[in-house]
Amino acid sequence: MVDLSILSQTIPYTSVAVSQVLFALIVLVAGFILVKIVVSMFNNGLKKTKLPELIIEFLSRFLTALLYVIVILAFIGALGFAVGSMMISLSAVLGLILGFGMQDSLSNISAGVWIASLRPIDKDEYVEVNGSSGTVSAVGILATELLTPDNKFVTIPNKLVWGSPIVNYTRMPTRRVDVNVGVGYNSDLNKAIQVAMDLMKGHTMVLSDPEPLVVTTELADSSVNFQLRSWVNTEDLWVTKRELTKGIFEAFKREGVEIPYPQVDVHMKKE
Repeated sequence: MVDLSILSQTIPYTSVAVSQVLFALIVLVAGFILVKIVVSMFNNGLKKTKLPELIIEFLSRFLTALLYVIVILAFIGALGFAVGSMMISLSAVLGLILGFGMQDSLSNISAGVWIASLRPIDKDEYVEVNGSSGTVSAVGILATELLTPDNKFVTIPNKLVWGSPIVNYTRMPTRRVDVNVGVGYNSDLNKAIQVAMDLMKGHTMVLSDPEPLVVTTELADSSVNFQLRSWVNTEDLWVTKRELTKGIFEAFKREGVEIPYPQVDVHMKKE
């Protein structure tokens, strides 16, 4: 004979457990959806202000992480666990983990706040920091993200960014283009300099103020080296450098100015 009293006690408990799990899952899904809505509203509100995009993204990531923690705690509570007592029971483990990792994490968070506030770098700027170069993709809570010209994704901890020299290649509106070239010792230097000046002044992207300049830099073994210096808008830098490098070679060839190969004179003594 089956003891119906046992079944009558088990079935209610089972139904309660299933309904509790379903409710917890609803809380979790609804929480994730609500996080996306709140973060989206938060971003839209900040975009109406004059805050830089980098700060908006940093605050958005920080809020997202905080809200996800709240949702997960609500999910655990909906399952019937005492969140407070669970946190206390896990405090020893968390303390051990935080002892090893929180110091670096807090350093990265504080460095991220300084980067987002003082903006030595900004989104879409091309920078060199801690030995890596690339376009700034984002400054997260813990790390700064760069995208290299050959499409490599680089993540640098914020404390290394803040604690390292930063070279910002695109912050200033204008940049100087330097093109190095050498001519033979038998060449007419005045003519070579004039050809180089005419090339720079005739280029549409070269600015007239400051004026282009040719500077003699070295009396090398096989050539007299000088440098073409011209100012351009920052976005025109690389295009102008390529065109001037190609242009000076073609202009010297056309005008008969020698660009020498490295050479060594060997004198043989006859005994």
